[in-house]
Amino acid sequence: MRFQSEPNFRRRDAELIPRPMLWACAAIVLAALSFTTFAVVTDRPAVGTPAPAAAVAERWLTVENTGAQSVLVRDPSGAVVLHLEHGGFIAVVQNGLARARHVRGADQAAPVRLVEYANGRLALEDPQTGWSVELGAFGDKNRAVWAALLNG
Repeated sequence: MRFQSEPNFRRRDAELIPRPMLWACAAIVLAALSFTTFAVVTDRPAVGTPAPAAAVAERWLTVENTGAQSVLVRDPSGAVVLHLEHGGFIAVVQNGLARARHVRGADQAAPVRLVEYANGRLALEDPQTGWSVELGAFGDKNRAVWAALLNG
């Protein structure tokens, strides 16, 4: 009876990543580093940054997680503005806010600023952490949910 120390593979090279694929991955990494280095060295301005504009409307709110997907939105006096058992997009934004505050050790119950700018942007901003989210970037329906909270 004969015992083998290694399994007998038919084609060992069939399990390896093809060499052209490795070269292509390396080329992508080098291209990304080259573009980034060029942008930093030439001091290119950030093009994905929202244009500055004056605030035309704002509202301070607290957004609380009250369950797996449940969200409670209050005004500064503590009055309930909105309570959703299935918070949808509001719950997603609240999770991002809670994570940013957790990482920075900030107060989870502090209010955030919901602000609409003259150029049409709608953003939720956390003055404690500097965290913000452009609410229009997630589609018109998601923006409308927050716009309704802004208008009261």
